[in-house]
Amino acid sequence: MLACRTSVVRLSSRRKLAPWVDDSSRWRRHSSTSMCLEYSKNGDPEKVVVMKETTLPAPTGNQVLMKMLAAPVNPADINTIQGVYAVQPPLPSIPGNEGVGEVVAVGDECGGVLQPGDWVIPRVNAMGTWRTHIVAPHTDLIKVPSNADMVTAATIAVNPGTAYRMLKDFVPLTSGDTVIQNGANSAVGQAVIQIAAAFGINTINVVRNRSNIDELKDYLTRLGATVVVTEEELRKSKSVKALPPPRLALNCVSGRSGTEILRQLVHGGVMVTYGGMSRQPVIGPVGSLIFSDVTLRGFWMTRWNKEHFNDSQRQQMVDDLFQLAQSGKAEASRQHTCSFCQLHCCSEECHAKRRYVGEEADTSVLVSVRYSLIC
Repeated sequence: MLACRTSVVRLSSRRKLAPWVDDSSRWRRHSSTSMCLEYSKNGDPEKVVVMKETTLPAPTGNQVLMKMLAAPVNPADINTIQGVYAVQPPLPSIPGNEGVGEVVAVGDECGGVLQPGDWVIPRVNAMGTWRTHIVAPHTDLIKVPSNADMVTAATIAVNPGTAYRMLKDFVPLTSGDTVIQNGANSAVGQAVIQIAAAFGINTINVVRNRSNIDELKDYLTRLGATVVVTEEELRKSKSVKALPPPRLALNCVSGRSGTEILRQLVHGGVMVTYGGMSRQPVIGPVGSLIFSDVTLRGFWMTRWNKEHFNDSQRQQMVDDLFQLAQSGKAEASRQHTCSFCQLHCCSEECHAKRRYVGEEADTSVLVSVRYSLIC
């Protein structure tokens, strides 16, 4: 599984309905059409994903109709299309695990839970957010603040959610503790930095060396990173040695990089692996396992969401993340706007701009021709 680096498809205007939608009463009376991206076989996303027009029924019972405002393109989405992700949906399938939508119309059994104008994000995995409109039961959606930043709302569930859970669920961290992570400039890594800083937790952030390393270090430091070092600098860094030894290591690279952050853990520390961008196995030094009694764990946000589909922990996480964002303590990872004039946006220009905060994993970006892309 690749660590997530996110691009965001802006699917419709924040204030204005798509051109083929007149008003919510029309949707309650009649079915209508929606544009979506769909694939019928696994393969290269540029070749297998096509744009289609589909017919949507009017929402009835506990259903709501929402127009999608923005939806991210995560590496897991691309891996799913390619057929290499751990979980594969039945085909044909509409990609997209997360995004933010605005409720347009509701069925007569929604009981005031949701109403037109509310903003919602998916509660279920693989909802298929790469489309302009969705009809779904209100129980499959989570209401979020409608005054939130659109990109933040669209991308808050997967990457910030992963960061939040790993900081909360494996080691009881308190202010002054230290966490070490590799892939620190990934979307999850940036979320870890900001959430940890809000909790008063130190972060040692390991990144690959590159031509603009000083610029990257400055950027992550502005986000709240305590120390930023390259893989080569880690063992000799005086700034790293000046901090309390980390109790938690977060690994999205594996291979040698995972081994190096594992070596830094305090006795009884825990390393959580949530990705393997190097495509190398996790290697645990015998000394760390025997003499330092470290523990190796894994984390998958999809599984956590299924196990906590409708419980208080899920809602508390969403509330906390939006509170951090709205208080200015956390922001979405860097984005830029690409042209939405072609089905796929995989140009060298887009790739070069995304590369600043990206990791090894290349991401194709698939978008609809009707709107603009923030990537």
